[in-house]
Amino acid sequence: FNSGLNLNYRNGKFNLYGNYSNNFSKNDNNGNIQRTNNNSKQFFDFRDDRSSQIFKVGLDFYINEKNTVSIFTSQNPAKNRSIGDSKAIFQQTPSLNEHQIFDANATNKSTQYNFNFKRDFAKEGSNIELEVDHNLFDEDQPVPFTYPSEILKNYTDQNKPTRERTTINLDYVNPLTENSKLELGAETRLFNSSILFSSDQQLLDEQGKKITQRDIDFDYTRDIYSLYATYGKRLEKWTYQLGLRAESVRVDAVANENSLIDGTRKLATVPFENHYTELYPSMYVTYSPTEVKSYQLSYSRRIDRPGLGQINPIKEWSTPLVSSYGNQELRPQFTNSFELNFTRRLEKGSLTSGLFYRFINDEINRVVLVDRADVSSGRIIITHDNFDNTSAFGLEISSNYKPYSWWSINGSFDLYSQTQKGIAERLNKPINVATEQDIETIVNKVDNVAYNFRMYNSFTATKKLSLTASLFYRGLNKTLQFDVLPMYFANVGARLSVLKGKGNVSLGFNDVFDTMRFGFEGRLPYPQNGKFYWESQTVQLGFNYRFGSSKFQAKSRRQRDRDEKNNGGGMF
Repeated sequence: FNSGLNLNYRNGKFNLYGNYSNNFSKNDNNGNIQRTNNNSKQFFDFRDDRSSQIFKVGLDFYINEKNTVSIFTSQNPAKNRSIGDSKAIFQQTPSLNEHQIFDANATNKSTQYNFNFKRDFAKEGSNIELEVDHNLFDEDQPVPFTYPSEILKNYTDQNKPTRERTTINLDYVNPLTENSKLELGAETRLFNSSILFSSDQQLLDEQGKKITQRDIDFDYTRDIYSLYATYGKRLEKWTYQLGLRAESVRVDAVANENSLIDGTRKLATVPFENHYTELYPSMYVTYSPTEVKSYQLSYSRRIDRPGLGQINPIKEWSTPLVSSYGNQELRPQFTNSFELNFTRRLEKGSLTSGLFYRFINDEINRVVLVDRADVSSGRIIITHDNFDNTSAFGLEISSNYKPYSWWSINGSFDLYSQTQKGIAERLNKPINVATEQDIETIVNKVDNVAYNFRMYNSFTATKKLSLTASLFYRGLNKTLQFDVLPMYFANVGARLSVLKGKGNVSLGFNDVFDTMRFGFEGRLPYPQNGKFYWESQTVQLGFNYRFGSSKFQAKSRRQRDRDEKNNGGGMF
């Protein structure tokens, strides 16, 4: 269930606004994994109960025609409960069967404070803008794990993360002439994350010693200081834009661990630092010989930094045979991208086609490792690592077309080829007799050719009624250790304007044919295959009503790139 209310009041130089929204949801997810090397099956059933509310209030003060000050604050309390029921079934050796239930009950709060000042100069389009954004986050998440058939294995994990992020931006825009523009800017991003973790799980370390208590304090700081400049100009049939961003980054992390091993306290400190200065150039050149044809050549260098979930060395989640951890020493991924595009305007739309080549340094990707604490059990650890340098090339085609006045189509297709090379693990002996010495590290290489297709249709049935239908297809994707199987789905929807245009009723039906799922076939370190399902087939009914006039709205903020790598989808 989702609902929201937006209010805006303008009186002279003051614009006061407030927003409230909420989200209450209960979801079920399930999946299974089968392994042929030990004839085992794993079954997963997850139930989520989430509630979130956002309160936002802000004030815009229009000092005069040239100067504006804007502030707002947002408060977001939330409760998230996840119950996971996992079973590992060994058909040939039932004594190894395991049943685990966890109950993660988290309470957190996010707070945001934002200040913005903008000054417009006498020259039209010339301005300078200062924005300061401060975010706070804290959470308390106890996670008890119970084993119905082996109650002595019960334990509790306690997670208490806190995060603080401050971003300061100064942007200057100067249209030098009617055909040229200069933009300059500076940015400071200060980020700190602290996670306190405690667990009374009894397990064995890699030397076979018994651990009965673990306390970890993980502190991660990343400070980024950057300057940027872009210059663009239009010369008759030619348009070009040159850009350069310089940044200095300081990453300092430390994991302090206090463990009780065989009755003796053991302290360990694992530090990590990564200090670097980089340049990110960009270039776009467009040639338009006619009004209906244009060619564009572009180059850019970008960075994808590891996300917090990818570098956190504390256990993210665990089932009887699978555990997920971050990699504290993960480095950023850098991409050099070259693109050549051609756009043709049609009588009823446009068509764009392009070729691209990307060279990727230190690509961040998932890796599956053998759990060295108990090799013969078949347990695995999922984490992230930097792979060898790789390249990808392919083509992209997109189009918007309106065959009739009542029907419009937006579609895209991309095909790319990529060779990946990296480290993988496997066992050189049968799993039931294998030890840590039988784990073999190999250099693995895979050639991946993949394609994706999207299409969105919009139909105008009447002046008040519109319909939509969309299709999505993602082809087979090969990685170093497993293949991600194709995924596809279709959505339909309708929107009806009511109450003299001030309201609308919407109805949506997602995953009409119930085909959306995540499937994989693994090769390393063990042969395995699995599928995971979630509540993708949903029906949504919505109502929106606008009070008064929409003439005045809150001052908008610039959209900025976070430069962070996504954690990935599904269990993998």
